Amino acid sequence: MVAVSEASILEADRVGFAYRGGAPVLSDVSLAVRPGRNVALVGESGAGKTTLLRILLGLARPTSGVVRFDGSPLNRARLRSYRRAAQAVFQDPYSSLDPRQRIGRIVAEPLRGLGLDADPKRVATALDAVGLPADTAGRYPHEFSGGQRQRIAIARAIVCEPRLLLADEPVSALDLTTRVRIVDLLAELRASRGLTILLVSHDLGVVAELCEQTAVLESGRLVEQGPTQQILGAPTHPYTRKLLASVPRLPS
Repeated sequence: MVAVSEASILEADRVGFAYRGGAPVLSDVSLAVRPGRNVALVGESGAGKTTLLRILLGLARPTSGVVRFDGSPLNRARLRSYRRAAQAVFQDPYSSLDPRQRIGRIVAEPLRGLGLDADPKRVATALDAVGLPADTAGRYPHEFSGGQRQRIAIARAIVCEPRLLLADEPVSALDLTTRVRIVDLLAELRASRGLTILLVSHDLGVVAELCEQTAVLESGRLVEQGPTQQILGAPTHPYTRKLLASVPRLPS
């Protein structure tokens, strides 16, 4: 367990989760995301990463423990302010965009959901921030490549100017060259917009590029966490060493 801090944007404190009648999916997970310090959550498929991310997004409730946003428990009354502060980017750029809607409406979706002004200028600014021209707004998702669609998904996530981006395998569905470009984009947005990123990834090269802190999840438990350089350079847990030996990495 890590010590939680009121300075954290988001924290899980001894969080557990189990489906009714089932074995625990998460057990005693404590994790803190502090401003300006990107955190990676790594582990094999089935380790519980996606479940934990859903809980941290407020899409599922823990069966034990508590999630805190800005030091206070995240509950229904605080979800609107949390949605303004934290947005998500998901793995598959093909399924995350509604094919029936124009890009401008897709990118403006968080603004409408939060009751904010869905000014086309805000959409154009978000598209420009991810390297797409303003006329992108009038087109449909099928007109774009996978990398461009992921840029659109990122534009949708940043249009309401969040402080925190929760990214679930945001480059794993992309080819190698496009993955490098999206990683560079996330690094640029972090620098230009002050974003803090919680990244779920199998790719330890991406983790090393983007994140100062790394937490390793095995079978629903955090087995090791600390500075990324330490975790990747001198891991202490056998499971972490196994990940380092087996997970493909993104070349420099």
